[in-house]
Amino acid sequence: MIGCHASVWTGTFDDEGLRTAFRGTAEAGFELIELPMFAPRGWNVGLTRSLAEEYGLAVTASLGLTDDVNISSADTAVVSRGEAHLTAVLEVLHDLGASHLCGVVYGPMRKHSRPATEAEVRAGQDALRRLARRADDLGIRLGLEIVNRYETNILNTAAQGLRYVDEVGADNVGVHLDTYHMNIEESGLFAPVLDAARHLEYVHVGESHRGYLGTGTVDFPSFFRALRHVGYDGPIVFESFSSAVVDPQLTGTLGIWRNLWRDGADLGRHAHDYIRNVLRAVETVDLH
Repeated sequence: MIGCHASVWTGTFDDEGLRTAFRGTAEAGFELIELPMFAPRGWNVGLTRSLAEEYGLAVTASLGLTDDVNISSADTAVVSRGEAHLTAVLEVLHDLGASHLCGVVYGPMRKHSRPATEAEVRAGQDALRRLARRADDLGIRLGLEIVNRYETNILNTAAQGLRYVDEVGADNVGVHLDTYHMNIEESGLFAPVLDAARHLEYVHVGESHRGYLGTGTVDFPSFFRALRHVGYDGPIVFESFSSAVVDPQLTGTLGIWRNLWRDGADLGRHAHDYIRNVLRAVETVDLH
């Protein structure tokens, strides 16, 4: 299933922002919308459900934690707040009929000045085991996004993610790969997919500069060949950011200091067609 991150269309998720995001995602030809659910309390569940039904879109959500809700904190009170925050997200997603919660849900998404300690990593894994049980009750799967060194000090490579997920040991917790981050941290885009295959839960497709697909340095043919090789059939979601659209706080967190696009509709249509075309090209390998 091919999807699009809602931030391609809007930086605000009030009622009008939701309408804009769903309409744009559907009109570009996508089958799934990924919602950035940083603030679950007060989310308009009724409108979101009706828009998903109106446009025939599946729903997932992603987020990154902040320091005050960090489940990998050495402070048990902070861990408790983090679990409560993520539980609130899971409950909203259940009400929306969503399938996945993904992203940096294991620690704060920001630049760190030191490595994570063993105690911090264990705290996050313990919290995820508890959250996984609640997610399983609600029919939701968790994807732990592997991101670059400037956005986490816990999981930067597929190999690290695989070990971490193995240690969590929950059937509904897996690895979430993102080509933008892989292009920074991995030695290639084929082997990591094979390594993570048994726990590969979710995929983000993004260019090296977060702009139009095919105009940067990401080796998409190798990545999509690997996905086909391992038989991956989960969500494939386009993600891109521009400060012309994205919320200013998220712009700062992600370091979007220059804009490679201003027209989300054009970008989204191009991404949809690009992904479809690469998938089709990879399918023809079987004919060789």
